[in-house]
Amino acid sequence: MTDTTVSAPVRPSLWRFAMLALLLALLAVAPTLAYPLFVMKLLCFALFASAFNLLLGYTGLLSFGHATFFGGAGYVTAHAIKAWQFEPLAAILLGTGAATLLGALMGVVAIRRQGIYFAMTTLALSQMAYFLFLRAPFTNAEDGIQNVPRGTLLGLVDLNDITNLYLLVAAIFIIGMAVIWQVIHSPFGHVLRAIRENETRAQSLGYRVDRYKLGAFVISAGLTGLAGATKVLVFQIATLNDVSWQMSGSVILMGLLGGVGTAAGPTVGAGLIITIENYLATSGFPVQVILGLIFILCVLMFRQGIVGTLAARLRRR
Repeated sequence: MTDTTVSAPVRPSLWRFAMLALLLALLAVAPTLAYPLFVMKLLCFALFASAFNLLLGYTGLLSFGHATFFGGAGYVTAHAIKAWQFEPLAAILLGTGAATLLGALMGVVAIRRQGIYFAMTTLALSQMAYFLFLRAPFTNAEDGIQNVPRGTLLGLVDLNDITNLYLLVAAIFIIGMAVIWQVIHSPFGHVLRAIRENETRAQSLGYRVDRYKLGAFVISAGLTGLAGATKVLVFQIATLNDVSWQMSGSVILMGLLGGVGTAAGPTVGAGLIITIENYLATSGFPVQVILGLIFILCVLMFRQGIVGTLAARLRRR
């Protein structure tokens, strides 16, 4: 007698558990496969790109000003540690809080605009912030805040030990990604998707669209600040480059390459760009030209980004 029993599909919770286990395994072995500082830089930018993806991929808002939160949190963290003798974790939280507050201020101004007007408003506000950081006495202008001490975490763990520092950065990355995952799978995240797909219809259903968009903007800014504050602790320097519009352009490229609107896309895009920049920086090759060619190929072959295109093909099969 033929057995016609059909195996039950794998539950989404099992997939999530498997993905979490794979992520933890990769984080555990990553320092043995690559230079730890490179891995920590990748984690910081992966969190940055994922926070930006929360705004672009799930809310449909293109911001050209996210470097303001990334670099601004870095400046606050560096100054708190070096000038005010803050404990490292407290300084990171202070930088994250400053980025969140700055996100609320910028969001109130920009969120009422739509489309290209929203993008240009965020760009204008970020340029204003750039010149404020340039002129502020505590930022040291082009020199930046250098030689930021890593200190001792909670008075117990020496962060000058690269292993301890990596564990802290990995923990911050996991916490940040968990917050993003929780947001996009919550009722709040579902409303954000509805706004992205049809803002007018979401508004007609009674949702306060501006409040939801402002909430997404502030959460994204705070998580971006967390990434920027952590990066300062890793490289012990805060510079104007982190608040420039070029940094905002880089994170947009990371998201588009990996796939906006996907959970893993920004991490893949950040890994690709950071790896190319790291290994070609001393080769003499024009890195920006190569990144431009990669972006053109991605647009032609992977219009939904690398992860988005692969996921779409798997769904069709």
